[in-house]
Amino acid sequence: MPLNEKMIAEIQGALTEERIDGWLLYNFRGSNSFATRVLDLPPHIMQTRRYFYFVPATGAPRKLVHGIEQWNLDVVPGEKQVYVSWRSLEDGLRSLLKGSKSVAMEYSPENAIPYVSTVDAGTIELVRKAGVNVVSSADLVARFDACWSEEQARDNFETAGDLRQIVDKTFAFIGDRIRSGQPLTEYDVQQFMLTEFRSRGLVTESDPNCSVNANSANPHYEPTGEIHSPLKKGDFVLIDLWAKKNKSRSVYADITWTGYVGEAVPEEYQKIFEVVKGGRDAALKFVKDAFAKKEEICGYQVDDAARKFIEGKGYGEYFIHRTGHSIGEVIHGNGANMDNLETHDERKVLPRSSFSIEPGVYLPGKFGVRSEIDVYVSAEGQVIVTGLPMQEKVVGIG
Repeated sequence: MPLNEKMIAEIQGALTEERIDGWLLYNFRGSNSFATRVLDLPPHIMQTRRYFYFVPATGAPRKLVHGIEQWNLDVVPGEKQVYVSWRSLEDGLRSLLKGSKSVAMEYSPENAIPYVSTVDAGTIELVRKAGVNVVSSADLVARFDACWSEEQARDNFETAGDLRQIVDKTFAFIGDRIRSGQPLTEYDVQQFMLTEFRSRGLVTESDPNCSVNANSANPHYEPTGEIHSPLKKGDFVLIDLWAKKNKSRSVYADITWTGYVGEAVPEEYQKIFEVVKGGRDAALKFVKDAFAKKEEICGYQVDDAARKFIEGKGYGEYFIHRTGHSIGEVIHGNGANMDNLETHDERKVLPRSSFSIEPGVYLPGKFGVRSEIDVYVSAEGQVIVTGLPMQEKVVGIG
């Protein structure tokens, strides 16, 4: 649904809280995914020229559109200005922002949060040339692009349950094939999971992962029809699967489990799993305790909780990625990431948002363990783990 008066009032309330004069949404050929989603313009509209849409903290929104596409923003509220030349673009921008001292844009100082930095440096310079200071819209993006509706949450809980069932079915599939003596590869397992997705009406932006032995030490390994390894008795296996319902505005679920092809799991695998599980549970406890006390927390603090545990066990150097990521209509969403490693994410963990907690320990040339759960924080601040039960030990695939 295109941006409407109710949504504008909510944005203006947030701008007042943040003490920002307005939110300037800029787009060129779909370069700004946030502007695309917030405005939600009809998909058939041809967009080949720059447009600006300005929501001031008070007053009516204002638009700046090119002459040949001057009707493109007619579905959203606000007064319209039209430009044709680059000179009239600069003049129009100054008029659009008149009276404003600071505006939020999809910009992150020093690219600290790359997910937010979708407006190019030249456009930022153009706005500053109009005499206006540009601040990051990171918190606004999280608030208006990463928080779920009740329908999205309900759908997600169902999807998470489906993925949890698929985990069990996938391990059973591996066991059946191994016991029957049939050849089996990582790619076969991946295709089995995709078949399960389709049978449940789920879709994914990229295929799920099955990693065996040393391949599991590569956090972003993914088998293909041409590049894959066989599975056999005595192998360690990691599966990572993410999907959402095949419907408009649906949101992802994303989980990772590990198993051993055999009945008795060797101690070396269970030992590392206990380290990873400890980090996972420490992060989850931190989030639950904070919301129980009604304390605001940031993404980097959740990462710190997991990382402190794993470092305390002597495996910090093998935990080479953030603890978790925001989850939304895309698998890596636009809210706070649980990250104080790759970035220092100071964005708040908000009610009605979801994120993964997925610490991992990766031993190069040997194997890697990751345990991934999804967390949803309700509007009331209840911290919910979806897709239960969580993994408590390496699964023996007998």
